[in-house]
Amino acid sequence: MDLSEHKEQVHGASESVDSSLRISTSPKSPRSPKLRHAKDSPSKGSPVKGVSPRKNDRHSHSGTDGRPKKGGCGGKGTWGGLLDMDDNHFVDSNDPNYSSSEENDKTAFKKVCPRFEEYKKKAAIIVEEYFATDDVVSTANELKDLEMASYSYYFVKKLISMAMDRHDKEKEMAAVLLSSLYADVIDPRQVYKGFRKLVESADDLIVDIPDTVDVLALFVARAVVDDILPPAFLKKEMDALPGGSKGIDVIKRADKGYLSAPLHAEIIERRWGGSRNKTVEDVKAKIDNLLVEYAVSGDKKEALRCINDLKVPFFHHEIVKRAIIMAMERKKAEGKLLDLLKTASEECLINSSQISKGFTRIIDTVDDLSLDIPNAKELLQSLISKAASEGWLCASSLKAVSFHPEKKLVEDSIVKAFKAKAQSIIQEYFLTGDVLEVNSCLESENLSSIPELKAIFVKRLIMLAMDRKKREKEMASVLLSSLYFPADDVVNGFTMLIDSADDIALDIPVVVEDLAMFLARAVVDDVLAPLHLEEIGGDSLRPDSVGNKVLKMARSLLNARLSGERILRCWGGGGSYTNGWAIEDVKDQIGKLLEEFESGGDKREACRCISELGMPFFHHEVVKKSLVTIIEKKNDRLWRLLEECFNTGLITPIQMTKGFGRVAESLDDLSLDVPDAKKQFGSLVERAKVEGWLDSSFSFNKVLENGHRS
Repeated sequence: MDLSEHKEQVHGASESVDSSLRISTSPKSPRSPKLRHAKDSPSKGSPVKGVSPRKNDRHSHSGTDGRPKKGGCGGKGTWGGLLDMDDNHFVDSNDPNYSSSEENDKTAFKKVCPRFEEYKKKAAIIVEEYFATDDVVSTANELKDLEMASYSYYFVKKLISMAMDRHDKEKEMAAVLLSSLYADVIDPRQVYKGFRKLVESADDLIVDIPDTVDVLALFVARAVVDDILPPAFLKKEMDALPGGSKGIDVIKRADKGYLSAPLHAEIIERRWGGSRNKTVEDVKAKIDNLLVEYAVSGDKKEALRCINDLKVPFFHHEIVKRAIIMAMERKKAEGKLLDLLKTASEECLINSSQISKGFTRIIDTVDDLSLDIPNAKELLQSLISKAASEGWLCASSLKAVSFHPEKKLVEDSIVKAFKAKAQSIIQEYFLTGDVLEVNSCLESENLSSIPELKAIFVKRLIMLAMDRKKREKEMASVLLSSLYFPADDVVNGFTMLIDSADDIALDIPVVVEDLAMFLARAVVDDVLAPLHLEEIGGDSLRPDSVGNKVLKMARSLLNARLSGERILRCWGGGGSYTNGWAIEDVKDQIGKLLEEFESGGDKREACRCISELGMPFFHHEVVKKSLVTIIEKKNDRLWRLLEECFNTGLITPIQMTKGFGRVAESLDDLSLDVPDAKKQFGSLVERAKVEGWLDSSFSFNKVLENGHRS
């Protein structure tokens, strides 16, 4: 055994113990437990057992014995990692190889678990077989059969290290395999850990593979493009790696040489001979194509071949879902599509769990589906009955389709048209960052008379942002805090998101972290009150649901030390470029500058201080505090400051309206100290309308009726 292999064993043995001492220093929250479990898939070949390793099999390339300072896990836009727990390693004094010096020798630390040694041998065989057969399904089945998921990081490391020393074909095959197995067969945390160990071992790898820096950098970049490794991995590894290591060169090359280049995604995907990676969007497009072609041609044999060629058994529920929806939309194709699913089930091409899951996903979204297919519930119930009677669907595993119509205050056609319009408005906003334009567009939609549409806009805004980068997430939070939406509508929007979180998780694996952060950020930005989290959760959520995990994480984020400051800067915004204040500090600064101005301060200086806060989406706090002071002290000086801020564009009409709205909500409490507070505020509202600060339709009674609370 060479030194590299010995170090790998020591690392494997000690990983679990040291992981309990690692604390993520990421500005984001700890990652929740994995969102999706590995699915059963039809076996296309028996696992390789009893086969000796290939003659040319290389030894594992591993790093120096220096455990990473930071942990983490994979998935797009994640905020840190869970502790890696593994209790399979021990020192046995009765073992023939036992040495008393082992317990005191820090380099030995603990005896290597035999199961890990067994896994290493089998992993090498599986990788060799995969390079020989290019069979993703068989490889997935063999990994599942090992039943040692806690060592999957080693498979990631072994796969890439072996591919690095081979041709472009094997490199591309390795990238495709990781993308196919990610989350469903190999847990995201294991993928992250495998890449971390590869980068740490770059100094050893370069001894045998001279172009290690470039090749490994390309693997890292490809993993980021394929959404199996978060972009945050680069910065975390840069901070954790020792100075002068080759791992730092790898990270720099991946970041500057590949990911920062124009059209980098296309270039990276084609670097090893073509874009063969299976992204979710690619697979969905292929599923649509094969179903449409089958509905036209009726060639069942060809359709089954296409399903098999997709090599994504863990994603077959999408085929079931889309086939059933197509059957509901195209009555003439119903018989063909049901026959296709029946045959696929009988031939074990699509297993029973995937069929049940496909139907369950339709049941969960049947209300939305009814907007496009008016009798969707009746059609779905009919299809379920037919499938069950033919024996390829276990109807008892499904929840019942509810035929009780939900309360609908808006015509379905209006909702459908608004969803398309909202998507267009949000996409334009992500390009321009123009909050005023968004407000103008929403005003033209007459949302004030249709509050349900505001909830739909909130849901659509966050859905689109969750599937994008930090910039868009920050922009979404800023927009949400800048729009004057009643809290009830924002609550309804988040409730819709929470209710559909299980379905969202299929397309956005890190929905728990992202949605929890959006919720926490809304509370910090005073868009929601902490008690709204209880209202959003309700009593209908299952304890094991993704939505319940989201709410738990949101509460955890808000209860953490210095939570306001951390959450406010979770995506790099919140004034982080100009100051380091927490949200409470900002409120305190606003109070002090208003107090100083009221006691004789300069108007321009006050405006400069407000501008230097660097938080234009929080200017409603300036308006609120100014109005409360005017009412309490009956002093008009702060009114002149608001006038200056509005005339210079420092405070926008949106923030002005929101500030007045927040005062309206607190009038009952304010009246305890100032008996005529409501009368004074009514006069201020009329005065603001004359000044052009508020729309003529603004009424604080309407604000109170809408239930907008800060």
